[in-house]
Amino acid sequence: MLGIAFGFGAAAVLAATPAWSGSSILIDADSGKVLRADNATYPWYPASTTKLMTLYMTLSAVRDNRITFDTLFTVSRNANLQAPTKMGLPVGAQVTVDNALKMMMVKSANDMAVLLAEGIGGSVDDFAQQMTDTAHKLGMSESNFVNPNGLPADGQITSARDLAILARALIREFPDYSFYWHVPAIKFGRRIVRNYNPLLGRYPGADGMKTGFICASGFNLVATATRNNKRLIAVVLGAPSGAVRAIKAAEMLESGFSQNPLSWLTPSLGMVDALAPMNVDPPNLQEQTCGKHRKRPAAEDEDMDADSDNPQPTAAASTETRSLLLSALRAPTNPVLLSDLGPVMPVVVYTGPTRSPSQLATLSSDIAAEPDKKKTKHHKATAAKSNDDQPAPEKPANKKSVVAKPTDAKPTLKPVDTKPTAQANAAAAAAAAPKKQAKPKPAAPAQ
Repeated sequence: MLGIAFGFGAAAVLAATPAWSGSSILIDADSGKVLRADNATYPWYPASTTKLMTLYMTLSAVRDNRITFDTLFTVSRNANLQAPTKMGLPVGAQVTVDNALKMMMVKSANDMAVLLAEGIGGSVDDFAQQMTDTAHKLGMSESNFVNPNGLPADGQITSARDLAILARALIREFPDYSFYWHVPAIKFGRRIVRNYNPLLGRYPGADGMKTGFICASGFNLVATATRNNKRLIAVVLGAPSGAVRAIKAAEMLESGFSQNPLSWLTPSLGMVDALAPMNVDPPNLQEQTCGKHRKRPAAEDEDMDADSDNPQPTAAASTETRSLLLSALRAPTNPVLLSDLGPVMPVVVYTGPTRSPSQLATLSSDIAAEPDKKKTKHHKATAAKSNDDQPAPEKPANKKSVVAKPTDAKPTLKPVDTKPTAQANAAAAAAAAPKKQAKPKPAAPAQ
């Protein structure tokens, strides 16, 4: 039945992995009814799904008029020193709440989570206590937070049930801000970072929310999707790889959307709030996920290169898993479940105060008109003419990182790069011809 439900390739990914006793739950977002559950109340390390709680706290602060989306917070030394994944902004850089949220949710930036925590709560410790108190008020009785980003900590605990409750609270309380959990990509300077959520753009109706990974937790995903005015929330915790995480969540969502004429025969699993918590310690999957058996270290983006215009499986994933994932995504027997990832329109993010649409358009046009400084590194002869042609330092580029759409830059750059080079080489070849019939000097390759 599993292979029929979501394609042979997808089933093969699950079948090719060791026995998995992770935690998962599927609920109806409107009613809170549990549609599927497997170890749903087992305590678990949340990893970066923690950032959904940080998002909830930030949106609550905006709703309560304590801050606005234009409020500027300053990068502290503590935020700067956070472990990757992060934006890496220097100490003293200022970021609006709006931009920090987009960076945190798409890039899963740990430093932006700390920036928000310190800006709203005064300190990480105080903000974490506020997170825990708020979670308990929402009914997340198994959750405890000690940091706002989900980096490894023994006291950072949640469950699939609790994350489903949190996702439902975000959907119900902040419908006007839902774009924060389904922004497809951000553009910071000339760098495009795609959302780590592997269902966005691939699974029909996918509209959120957040991935998570540390070695102790395995691969986690809170996924939401909407079809025909029906919204579902799927939570997958402890998957052995990013590929399995994606396909397991898609399979669960698909089962919830499928019309089963015999569903009335299925015993009711009750409401998500009523599931009884388990008083046990969370499992530590360090060895299974990051043990010596892995040829390369596991990573949050191991199944997809999220920092690319055309994400593909990276070397960190095993060859077998990458092959099976792509097979599942492109399986002709089931093209609906997970499709190829097409082009996305990134949202521009930047440091400093909020900019108006006209300012963004002006700055974007100015940058688009400049030669691509990254490409000049591959044209040594051209780069040697002037210091202005050297690649721009990364920090200044990041401070005013408003850029044109990816499709705007390439048509502008090609005529600038290739035409002058071709003319120069033609002139050089003509001048050299009377002296020696040698092969013309080849044109510098257009990148």
